[in-house]
Amino acid sequence: MQIIDGKLVADKLKQEIAASVKQLVDAGKKQPHLAAILVGNDGGSLTYVGHKVKACEQVGFKSTLLHFDETVSEEFLLNEVQKLNADKDVDGFIVQLPLPKHIDADKILLAVNPEKDVDGFHPVNVGKLTLGLPTYVSATPLGITKLLEHYCIDTSGKEVVVIGRSNIVGRPASILLSNQSKTGNATVTLCHSRTHNLKEKTLRADIIIAALGKPEFLTGDMVKEGAVVIDVGTTRVPDATKKSGFSLKGDVKFDEVAAKCSAITPVPGGVGPMTVVSLLLNTLQAAKA
Repeated sequence: MQIIDGKLVADKLKQEIAASVKQLVDAGKKQPHLAAILVGNDGGSLTYVGHKVKACEQVGFKSTLLHFDETVSEEFLLNEVQKLNADKDVDGFIVQLPLPKHIDADKILLAVNPEKDVDGFHPVNVGKLTLGLPTYVSATPLGITKLLEHYCIDTSGKEVVVIGRSNIVGRPASILLSNQSKTGNATVTLCHSRTHNLKEKTLRADIIIAALGKPEFLTGDMVKEGAVVIDVGTTRVPDATKKSGFSLKGDVKFDEVAAKCSAITPVPGGVGPMTVVSLLLNTLQAAKA
C-alpha cells in the first residue's frame, strides 16, 4: 500500500515554480503577484490563507492579504474586487470562502475578472474546463490530478467514483478526470446525498475521490481490494488530547480503508498541500499570460 504524500509532491512543484519565477525576474519581467480577500475570522480560512501567504514567500511571489471585518457590506466587498481587477500589478486573486451570510458569494465571485480568477470559480473558466480548453482549474481538483500524475496512477479507462458534487471540488474533478488528457479518459460516476446504492458504486471503483465533508464516511466495506482512494475531507473534530483542541479528520476511515488500498492520501498531508501549490501554478500561469 502506497501513501500518497502530498507534501512531498507540493515541495517538488514549489521548487519548479521558484525556478520559473527566477527566470522571469532575471529576464526583467515582473514578480508574480497573488492577492487574497479574507472576510471575518473563520479558523479554517485563517489557516488556509496563512499557508498561501507563506507559500508565496517560498517561491518568490509577491502576496497581498486584504483582511476585512465580517460586518463589511456587500457593496464594499464588490468595490474591493473591482480594485483588484484594475490593479495591473496583481496577476491573480482569490476571495476566500465562506463569506458572511449577508454577502452573496455568487455575486462576488461573478465580479472577479476571469483572467485573474486563479481559483477557477468563474463561469467563464468553468465553461472552458467543461469544453477541455486551457483555463484556470479549481485548485483542489488540479492538485488531485498532479498527485495522480506524480505517482503514475493510470486513469484511462478506469472506473472513478467522486463522492460530493460541490462546484469547488466534486464537479470540476469529475470533468477533469473524464476529459481527454494525461490524467483523464476515465469513466466517472458523480455521487451525492441523493445517490441510491452508493456502496455498490464505490465497490466497482478503481479510484475513489471522497469530497463530501463528512468525517470517516468512507469505510472499509465500501472499497474493493487494490483501489486508489483520494481523501479531500478536512473536518475539525473536537479532541481534548490536542493542544489546538481539535483533530483534522478526512472523509475516509483511514485504517480500515488503507488496508485494502493500493494507494491512499492521508489527512493531513495529502490533498491539502496540493491545493495551495495548485493556486501558485495558476498564478504563475496568469503572470506569464
